[in-house]
Amino acid sequence: MGQALKKSMQNEPLVLSYMDRAGKIAVDQVADSFGMSKGQLAQTAGLARETLYRPERSRTAKTQGRLREMLEIISRVTDWAGGKEQAMAWYRAQPLPAFGERTAEALVKDGKAAAIRDYLDHMALGGFA
Repeated sequence: MGQALKKSMQNEPLVLSYMDRAGKIAVDQVADSFGMSKGQLAQTAGLARETLYRPERSRTAKTQGRLREMLEIISRVTDWAGGKEQAMAWYRAQPLPAFGERTAEALVKDGKAAAIRDYLDHMALGGFA
């Protein structure tokens, strides 16, 4: 039974592994996991730097939504990127030809996370970039 639980946790979306008991993304845990400060994490997610330093602001729907979008995209590319750290590097730095060489990070900051998810779905089905 322990093996089945361990396997199911490995297959869960990355975002779920960072949820606290209240169902909110635990900012400290995400920042620590990726070796970032809260300020760096905020910048990566397209949020104001001070947002993640204030508990009441870090738990708002907008902030949680932006973090969720970022983690969902990173989760989708983790397997083929070679791990979550490599997936974060892809998210932050890989220019995407289909989006005018913009990165997934830049697109999420502009509120276009759905376009990235659609793009990744298209690629997963064997489509071209």
